[in-house]
Amino acid sequence: MYLWAMMKREKLPIEAFDYYLPNECIAYTPAKDRAESKLLVWKEKIMAETNYAQIADFIPANSTLLFNNSKVIAARIFFEKNKINNSTSSIDSSNNESQIEVFCLEPSVNYSPVAMAMQATKKVEWICLVGGAKKWKEGLLEKKIMLQGKSFSVYAKKIAAIEGKFLIEFSWAEDFHFSEIIEHIGNIPLPPYIQRAANTEDKERYQTTYAKEEGSVAAPTAGLHFNEKIFESLAAKNIDCQFLSLHVGAGTFLPVKTAHIDDHPMHAEFFEVPKKVIELLLNKAAESAHQKNSGPVIAVGTTSLRAIESLYWLGVKLIQIKKSKEETMASVLELKLLQWDAYELQPFEISQQEALTALLSWMASNKMETLITSTQLMIVPGYTFKLCNGLVTNFHQPKSTLLLIIAAITGAQWKNIYQHAIDQHYRFLSYGDGSLFWIN
Repeated sequence: MYLWAMMKREKLPIEAFDYYLPNECIAYTPAKDRAESKLLVWKEKIMAETNYAQIADFIPANSTLLFNNSKVIAARIFFEKNKINNSTSSIDSSNNESQIEVFCLEPSVNYSPVAMAMQATKKVEWICLVGGAKKWKEGLLEKKIMLQGKSFSVYAKKIAAIEGKFLIEFSWAEDFHFSEIIEHIGNIPLPPYIQRAANTEDKERYQTTYAKEEGSVAAPTAGLHFNEKIFESLAAKNIDCQFLSLHVGAGTFLPVKTAHIDDHPMHAEFFEVPKKVIELLLNKAAESAHQKNSGPVIAVGTTSLRAIESLYWLGVKLIQIKKSKEETMASVLELKLLQWDAYELQPFEISQQEALTALLSWMASNKMETLITSTQLMIVPGYTFKLCNGLVTNFHQPKSTLLLIIAAITGAQWKNIYQHAIDQHYRFLSYGDGSLFWIN
């Protein structure tokens, strides 16, 4: 049995995290220039209002910025409703313009992690949302494709229904990776509140300039503002930029529908962190413990924040497992963070050094150069931040889990900050402006 935490998880009503967001404040298209988006800087109060081009002026030398380099995949695939490979199908094809949308959310357990699914050839399984599922009663959906001079078909087959979603098998005859297939037949999945089709501009701008690891179905939007000139200004100030990957799921757009935060089921997301990044965080923790000026750790985006903070709690979990079950840490074959682990795994104060050392030791025992796991970490008011000293982020939707993170940093001040942003005509949500919050 794990001992219970000292950190409180309050039963807060979600209505306390609602606010009025005027439609004219929502950014439905990207700014003309990434770096010209406005930036609000907060440290116990609003300290400055500037733009992203000047962000280096507000970050101390020797800081470390951690970016999420996950790449958005073209996860929305549209099949014509009458293109069904089944001669006995009873599908109504009177409206040939109607479509069935298959939205890839995450690979099945047989093809996890995401990198494996993207490299699959001939067939792959994904858990998907299906628009028009009632009209697809049987048979295979078919979509013709021309790729590298070869013409062939991609088929979609329903395997099983899973709580409002479907397990879909995609198959094709030619020897191409699924990443190549989806790039040609899929569409960039813009946030659901943007009620328009993705265009050529979105293909570039709903992607960070440093996107690398395919797997997200939503952009890590805090990073959309960074361009080459900003990275040059950071380097000139000896600000270190490091990268991890957290594959953003569609759950990031889900509002909290339960009356109390405590009852909301948080979605899980896969993430990957190189050993060198964990070692860097360990060195910074050691320097801080010896009262050396190691420079703050700043997460660029809530996805990076969740991944970084999860590292500490995974280390704590390993220590707890060893103590409670008298097992060696190396014997733990599966390590992932559940929704409330951070509030239930702290019987006494475990230092950042101890937690990260335990995690690195476990990785060494399992010959891992990169930590690949999943997190359901839900950061709510009352959470104690362990590894991050700052957060760069956009302005978030009312009653969202992302807004709860801002409230965990700023307390009740979030309301005044957001109202100020509305009054000063900041642009909100994915294509909008952003902020730099310093964590006490």
